[in-house]
Amino acid sequence: MQQRDTQPILIVEDSEDDFEATMRAFKRTNLRNSIRWAASGQEALDMLGTMVPKPGLILLDLNMPGLDGRKTLEAIKSNDGWRKIPVVILTTSDDERDIEGCYALGANTYVQKPVDLDGLFAAIQRLKEYWFEIAILPLED
Repeated sequence: MQQRDTQPILIVEDSEDDFEATMRAFKRTNLRNSIRWAASGQEALDMLGTMVPKPGLILLDLNMPGLDGRKTLEAIKSNDGWRKIPVVILTTSDDERDIEGCYALGANTYVQKPVDLDGLFAAIQRLKEYWFEIAILPLED
């Protein structure tokens, strides 16, 4: 079993409904990795400080109360211990300023959340195939 099969996925999402739908979508892909949930940006940063092993992938919503996704992304990518963790922005926003801003802050991928469940399942299947079957990721330090 490769290291990436044992690294958890961290989903940072303030909506419990959206988190549950994403979990169901990952279960359909037969993902072996555990999934952790942070309901806010601050909770995500607190979890990253203590998570062992570090997540192999972070799915990050942009529009959250408190520490939003942009500030959370900036904090992750400015931390030496976390910056290599791939961050996928998974959000409803298709605003060009959000897209440009997230890539400028170091996002690895920007995905607009599909509005229907079938679309979400298809998007999560492709994310799983890319990040866990195709991409070669750095090993955790």
